[in-house]
Amino acid sequence: MAKRTLLMITVVVSSCTMLFAQQPNIYRKGWIDFNKNGKKDIFEDPAQPIEKRVADLLAQMTLDEKTCQTATLYGYGRVLKDELPTPGWKNEIWKDGIANIDEDLNSLAYNSKAQTQFSYPFSKHAWAINIIQKWFVEETRLGIPVDFTNEGIHGLCHDRATPFPAPINIGSTWDKALVRKMGNIVGAEAKALGYTNIYTPILDPARDQRWGRVPECYGESPFLIAELGKQMVLGVQEQGVASTLKHYAVYSVPKGGRDGDARTDPHVAPRELHQLYLYPFRRVIEEAAPMGVMSSYNDWDGVPITGSHYFLTELLRQQYGFTGYVVSDSEALEFLYRKHHVAEDYKASVKQAIEAGLNVRTNFTWPGDYIMPLRELVNEGSVSMKTLDACVGDVLRVKFKLGLFDQPYVADTVAANKIVHSAASEALALEMNRKSMVLLKNEHNLLPLDVSKLKNILVTGPLATEGNYTTSRYGPSNNKVITVLEGITNYVGAKAKVGYAKGCEVTDATWPESEIIPTPLSKTEQNGINEAVAKARQADVIIAVVGESEKQVGEGLSRTCLNLPGRQLQLLMALQATGKPVVMVMINGQPLTVNWEDRYIPAILEAWFPGPQSGRVVAETLFGDNDPGGRLTVTFPKTVGQIEYNFPFKPASQAGQASSGNNGYGKSSVNGALYPFGFGLSYTEFAYSDLEVDAEIIKPNADIHISVQIKNIGKRKGDEVVQLYLKDVVSSVTTYDYDLRGFERTSLEPGETRTLKFTLHPDDLALLDKNMNWTVEPGKFRVMVGGSSTDLRLSKEFTVIN
Repeated sequence: MAKRTLLMITVVVSSCTMLFAQQPNIYRKGWIDFNKNGKKDIFEDPAQPIEKRVADLLAQMTLDEKTCQTATLYGYGRVLKDELPTPGWKNEIWKDGIANIDEDLNSLAYNSKAQTQFSYPFSKHAWAINIIQKWFVEETRLGIPVDFTNEGIHGLCHDRATPFPAPINIGSTWDKALVRKMGNIVGAEAKALGYTNIYTPILDPARDQRWGRVPECYGESPFLIAELGKQMVLGVQEQGVASTLKHYAVYSVPKGGRDGDARTDPHVAPRELHQLYLYPFRRVIEEAAPMGVMSSYNDWDGVPITGSHYFLTELLRQQYGFTGYVVSDSEALEFLYRKHHVAEDYKASVKQAIEAGLNVRTNFTWPGDYIMPLRELVNEGSVSMKTLDACVGDVLRVKFKLGLFDQPYVADTVAANKIVHSAASEALALEMNRKSMVLLKNEHNLLPLDVSKLKNILVTGPLATEGNYTTSRYGPSNNKVITVLEGITNYVGAKAKVGYAKGCEVTDATWPESEIIPTPLSKTEQNGINEAVAKARQADVIIAVVGESEKQVGEGLSRTCLNLPGRQLQLLMALQATGKPVVMVMINGQPLTVNWEDRYIPAILEAWFPGPQSGRVVAETLFGDNDPGGRLTVTFPKTVGQIEYNFPFKPASQAGQASSGNNGYGKSSVNGALYPFGFGLSYTEFAYSDLEVDAEIIKPNADIHISVQIKNIGKRKGDEVVQLYLKDVVSSVTTYDYDLRGFERTSLEPGETRTLKFTLHPDDLALLDKNMNWTVEPGKFRVMVGGSSTDLRLSKEFTVIN
């Protein structure tokens, strides 16, 4: 087999050599003769300003070459049929170039057609990308390099790249410095492998807990998302790789939480649009200057985003100052006529999108589907050359910023083997997994478990031996997974006996219908629970690993109910009835309405969707080597009937119903959160003191500085996430009751005290006034500091005056 592979590579290399053999030497000292005319043009001169280089190149491009810079070619196994260039490429539409190639040769998980010999070793991928780039540089007339794009929301979407936990875990760390380091790793690995543009981070606020893509988001708070998203962008782009934001905009709050083929139809008022859903994009664009934005396929107020001049040009470029290029989410262009029906056909959709401000169309089809009608539109005069030039200029500008016209190739392909998934990057991913653990309940300090006092441990539940949640469509593939059962077994070793019984499957045979029409347990299901109960009676402690797998939550997998699916509650009830202590470990991607579990199970650990080291991390947390310092970034409702239920919220929107008077005659609904935003327990305790605000009166354009002392008053080292909230006491329009405006995660030894400092900027105090202008109004503001949105320990006020 090895000899056969070597022979295939030799044949491919020989073919590529023949393909490039006739080209003149275009590589000169300090510059590249991309257009092969024997002289240094302005666009080829690294010393020239980027805008001059863009203009010079545009002036030399034909219509065919320009339109080829407006479309994506999906990589091998998606659209591209060849792993490496062939003579037939001279007959393909990309003979005149292409804007970008997405996910090329990455051995995409769950897609057998995308498996390739060139994804690993990593140096082989870098070599292959160089061969493809070399074809575009040497075999097209103007030699415009390709922007190689890839996904990267929790690690690079590549074979055996460093795997990080799901974004919901990343958000739960509340650790800005750690996210910056993660961005550095994703960017460095991309650069080493030949990718130049990474689709990350997702800045969508996850404000409908039923929505399937909650695990792909950092949380529900726009401020938290902006702070972490900014760090991710800075980290990636510090490595010379572009970061492309997802999904712009108002994408994450579909009506009824519906996903997939259903229309998203967000019901969002104008102020909510800007204060909640656009806030993270505005902040990150203004403060981190990402080079890319992905336009979403939903509409807002009847206008699809990908066909909206308001969203893609007026807001994005004119107000936020975005200077990169906009790529469409898959099918966003097609939905203009097929789903939204605002265009009569595909060609009309092309015209609408490019005039709105879309730069590059991306979909899993031949790029000519977009390029050919665009050429017709320009030739007919329906789309102006000025519009096309502006569109293409944005794409070229990013390529110049990335240095592709100065060094289009991976300089050291062998270095990829040391850079990608190094021991240091694996250690950082492990740290992020550890910091994402959230302790929801710990009655009578059942946790951490003392292995020296245990002889027999039962691990049960359908997620105990599952590992598919560690790999997603948008993350690394083919990494070894340590399941929770394996992690606990490895940790305990010979100190105690670890037994196992699955208990039940994640879902039952009729799920999800069983969530609305209950069915009796089958004989097989009852036997599974009986086996777990029998083993539980012999155990000193039961560790039940329950929740969801990637088959129950994710893209296109919204839910109707948020209870534990299948027979998992029946399993837990049966285990609890044995009288043995039960620890519930939740592996899940979205908040679940675990009300019975919270009342009757003494200890609950929320692990979300951790990475492949999940078993090790869960074991370390359960047995006390890792303090669960993560905090919730999404509200856990008690029932789906409470949705919408998120933080921040408007005054009295979460109040109970009146029990007397004109508007109420008794109790008729369940109120309050099961677990509120920012919540999380620790194995130690913290005390807050000495809240200081450096000024009692400030001007609207001034910063204000705040400090607070935090002390570990427990007996163990632990992490606290100190959260700062701000309340605008009286305002001209209704504002959120209070909102997150600062946070710091800090680790303290027993007895240790630390002073944490925060700065509030005018933007943190601003509201959208009656005229929809961002304004800092005069009046009183209250600063509140504590351990969660409902655990506010200290407060002080200051006043803004004109």
